[in-house]
Amino acid sequence: MSDFWSAIILGIVEGLTEFLPVSSTGHMILTGHLLGFTGEKAKTFEIVVQLGAVLAVLVLYWRRFIGFLNFKESFSNHGKINLIHMALAMLPAVIVGLAIHGWIKEHLFGPATVLVSLVVGGLLILVADKARVRITAEKMDDISYKQAFGIGLFQCLALWPGFSRSGSTISGGMLLGTSQKAAAEFTFLVSVPVMFGATGLDLYKSRDLLSMDDLGIFIAGLVASFVVAMIAVVTFLNIIKRLSLSWFAYYRFVLAAVFYVILFL
Repeated sequence: MSDFWSAIILGIVEGLTEFLPVSSTGHMILTGHLLGFTGEKAKTFEIVVQLGAVLAVLVLYWRRFIGFLNFKESFSNHGKINLIHMALAMLPAVIVGLAIHGWIKEHLFGPATVLVSLVVGGLLILVADKARVRITAEKMDDISYKQAFGIGLFQCLALWPGFSRSGSTISGGMLLGTSQKAAAEFTFLVSVPVMFGATGLDLYKSRDLLSMDDLGIFIAGLVASFVVAMIAVVTFLNIIKRLSLSWFAYYRFVLAAVFYVILFL
């Protein structure tokens, strides 16, 4: 299969899975191995294509982000998510990510570690779904500073490829007393600056691997990711109103088992 069509497929996979609690990075790594799209160029592509999914959230929640530009309002506590919530949720992952970024790239980006994190992340989702914690934040704007920081601590788990940012933060939010939908929407908002920062850092460190010859496949993957992510986010928010989060855990277990058979047996 040509790199162009591999890029389209991987862009669709990224857009579909980035904001679901199933791990986009895990899917990208595993799918890349199946397509034979691996190596340094593939790793750089995985970084670039995430921008498509981030831009989808930026478009869907543009009013929120425009509101954050009013710094006086966005730092006040008037019953809405503000920049303090965002900062508290971002800080833990930023600190831990900067501290061990190189170690993560060297030791955790591989099929075996991804399969393990798919299972462990699935177990966390099951625990959160079955815990039945009393909900104190039904809507995203009800989330407290303490809950925002707690969600940020859970987001650190997503530094392990395959664990899933949305899986860890939605599960963390539920364990801290938010509804599934509130935790999901807050996760989407926080993911934008976090992913822009992480992607920018990765691109800077991978700048020597970037080539104009690869521009076409990068753009194809980014556009596919953007379009599919727009659809996936809206669909997911409607689904979680009626669907238990446990179904995503079961999917992760099945996926891990299938890829274990394909890759290791």
